[in-house]
Amino acid sequence: MSSPIEQAIRQIVEEKGLQYEAVMDAIESALAAAYRKDFGDKNQNTEVKFDPSNGTMQVWDIKTVVEDMDLEELERLEEERRMRAEELAKKVEEARKSGEELPAISIEEDLGPRFNPKTDLMISEAKILKHDAQIGDIIRSELPQPEEFGRMAAMTAKQVITQKLREAEREVVFNEYKEHEGELLNGTVQRREGRVVLVDLGRTTAIMRAEDQMQFERYNPGDRIKVFVRQVGLTTKGPEILVSRTADEMVRRLFEIEIPEVADGLVEIKAIAREAGSRSKVAVFTSDDSIDPIGACIGQRGTRIQTIISEMGGEKVDIVEWSENAVQYITHALSPAKVVKVDLDEKEHNAAVKVQEDQLSLAIGKGGQNVRLAARLTGWKINIAGAEIETPVESAPEPAAVTEDPKEE
Repeated sequence: MSSPIEQAIRQIVEEKGLQYEAVMDAIESALAAAYRKDFGDKNQNTEVKFDPSNGTMQVWDIKTVVEDMDLEELERLEEERRMRAEELAKKVEEARKSGEELPAISIEEDLGPRFNPKTDLMISEAKILKHDAQIGDIIRSELPQPEEFGRMAAMTAKQVITQKLREAEREVVFNEYKEHEGELLNGTVQRREGRVVLVDLGRTTAIMRAEDQMQFERYNPGDRIKVFVRQVGLTTKGPEILVSRTADEMVRRLFEIEIPEVADGLVEIKAIAREAGSRSKVAVFTSDDSIDPIGACIGQRGTRIQTIISEMGGEKVDIVEWSENAVQYITHALSPAKVVKVDLDEKEHNAAVKVQEDQLSLAIGKGGQNVRLAARLTGWKINIAGAEIETPVESAPEPAAVTEDPKEE
């Protein structure tokens, strides 16, 4: 039967999702800190091996064998390093006050060997402990075991083990969600802090900034939403997970989830242009002649696309067929408007598009949205004019001509 200590360790492992070895490492680091507090000295590099089955421990002082050095020379070099560091700090402070820019300077200059009495042991001393010691060897000297720790040492151990377990838990959470970067996850709205919405993902809370929120969506505590994991980073306060509802890639991931042909690679999403919360255009393509790429995405009676629209808060989605032929691609991208003619200027990467007068407002879209999204989708600058207008596009009266740059946001 396991000892009470081992049972407690197993319980921590299960509750926090940590590795058994990580918890043992935290305990041994805490015991080493407690030993240094009550029994060690500043030049000891303490290492502890703990046996949870009976609660016993072994303690060693760990040193690396280095070549013999002149202690007086080492002290002189350390003093010189200290003076150079102080001089550099003074120069940086003076430059900061005067607004002057300093070139990159390294404090760590090669002034000769360094010796750390806590971790290093000169070979002449090492041979006293081990006659065949060589430079680079590790010398483990066993230290006397304590009978019991004092109150301050116990508090030190508690602080160390708490910190180590917290760090281990943060690393586990970071690694777990780093694997989900660029994916869709289900979350629950936790609360709002200013313009930021906090989303509970289960083991941690993600941040949805103002620019990642849809303009007309309301996020109430308890609402279940799908979010796109935009970035996972590790800060001093732990993992920072940034999620989004406005990313173009969210549309791609929803298509992969809801449309088997897209998930299997039979239908390929070539490009996405999106104005989150309002409208998206998605260009699709397939090399399989037996598959209708647009029909596959819409689904029977529109069930597939309706599910995607619902997940995106009612955002309209236009599915257009991608083509290598730029004229056809631009024509498709401007749907639902019917295009009469497309003239391409390859040098300037401009496309002059003509539509019937009654299709002009449809091609441009409300606030220029349709042509703006088409330009971003195709990568062409698009000029739209009515077919009956004979004047050049750039001199045509508004709203007879609209020019959109694909890079315009």
